[in-house]
Amino acid sequence: MRFNIVKTIFIVVVIGILVFAIYSIYFQNKQENIQKQNEQQAEVVEEKKDIQLGISNYDTMNPLLTSNKEVLNIDKLIFEPLLTLDENYKIELCLATECSKTSDTSYVVKIDNNVKWQDGSPLIAKDIQFTIDRLKEGKSIYSANVEKVSSVEVIDASTIKINLSEAVPFFEYNLTFPILPNNYYLGEDFNISTKIPIGTGMYQISSMDSQKITLVRNENWWQEKEPKIETVEIKLYTEIGELYNSFKLGNIDVFTTANRNLENYIGTMGYAKGEFAGREFDYLAFNCQDSLLQKEEVRKAISYAIDKNNIVSAVYNNQYFVSNFPLDFGSFAYENTQTSSGYNMEQAKKVLTDNGWEYKNNRWQKRENGRTLRLRFTLSVQQNNEQRLAVAENIKAQLEQIGISVTINKLSDAQYQNVLTNKNYQMLITGVYNGYSPDISTFFAVNNLQNYTNEKIQALLKEVEAIQEEELLKQKYQEIVNIYQEEQPFISLYRNKVTVIKDQNLAGEVTPNNFFSYYHFEDWYCM
Repeated sequence: MRFNIVKTIFIVVVIGILVFAIYSIYFQNKQENIQKQNEQQAEVVEEKKDIQLGISNYDTMNPLLTSNKEVLNIDKLIFEPLLTLDENYKIELCLATECSKTSDTSYVVKIDNNVKWQDGSPLIAKDIQFTIDRLKEGKSIYSANVEKVSSVEVIDASTIKINLSEAVPFFEYNLTFPILPNNYYLGEDFNISTKIPIGTGMYQISSMDSQKITLVRNENWWQEKEPKIETVEIKLYTEIGELYNSFKLGNIDVFTTANRNLENYIGTMGYAKGEFAGREFDYLAFNCQDSLLQKEEVRKAISYAIDKNNIVSAVYNNQYFVSNFPLDFGSFAYENTQTSSGYNMEQAKKVLTDNGWEYKNNRWQKRENGRTLRLRFTLSVQQNNEQRLAVAENIKAQLEQIGISVTINKLSDAQYQNVLTNKNYQMLITGVYNGYSPDISTFFAVNNLQNYTNEKIQALLKEVEAIQEEELLKQKYQEIVNIYQEEQPFISLYRNKVTVIKDQNLAGEVTPNNFFSYYHFEDWYCM
């Protein structure tokens, strides 16, 4: 009996040892298989060396001749400027190794002749002169950049002098156009050349046909860092809707759009997006020489009475950004997050009351110099601009709520241009395309649309042009902002929203702005 018990225990122990050994082998094999799978997945990520972009309504890849915004965006992967802009619109050297302002109307630019074109030839000063000459012909979207350039002198192979017909604030920002090679186009008409254009950028065009354009890494790129993506395939579509469908099918990895109804085309799931403030800036201009609007308290009361969030929601379905200052498109020079008076109905009434205005018979009025002033205004707006018309109606309704009477004056295009030229209006809804530089002279300099004069701002505008140190520049702009907020010569309303849509398998830092959607592209990769 005792022998049987011992035998049974022995058998159980042996079985236990066998089970443990089998489990240990199984677990080890499982861990090895998991590790192999992870390694294989990592290898797949490393092997994914291409990316797909898309363009609709394609015209040409020549950066000086295209009028397609997305071509201009993608072209920055191929072609490079003398000076470029970072994510905060700060100027940076690119092909230029030095850019010196030698007088109000002259600049000396130096380049590095060790930089190579994609055909292996060196970058020379003559290339800069050639490019500016082509832009001066007026057929490029960049032609405005050199409008005030009177001449370009080639000093030597690495130095040019650019002369201007008149001073241009922050002219360095105009030198952000792509440079093309002179010798490459010798003996032919640049504007009708069928050659594949070459640049100095991280990618070059390897092939082109009616359906796609293929870019490959530029082996002559002068930057030390090599991009992870080996091949960029640009697919061409006749209509933007085709591009949206292609993205939904997984044939496009990333694209940029300003379409306010994008979700109607691609839905809301399965992708990531980044939004940034666009260049379309609308504002409410006050004629500061008008008998009523020359009064600071009236302008401030109107500013307090307008709910800009309501406008953006009601008119633009929240597809625009509320704007508080002309530089709030992302400029490094602007740091203030709130420069408008802010919507506050009670404060609007208090500002008027504190300055002698009375609310009688549902209207604000004031006795001054033997006559009664009443807050009644004409708001002018283009009649063929549906969105601005809707904004005008919204502003009218908001101001009527606190007793400020508004009549909307709908202008034809000819009448609108006449108003801009002669400044014969009381209030006007208008807008501009912001430039990339911190120049805000359009809004504050002598002869501005608002007929607004402030000597302190005039002096500050002169100062900022000569300042190189960033923190001091920001300080000076803050002084301008403070005066703007106090005096409200116009009301910043809103600006458009631009979106970068990317497949969730696209990895890398995506920090777009209006100048470029593909910052840090050299670090992007597809999983």
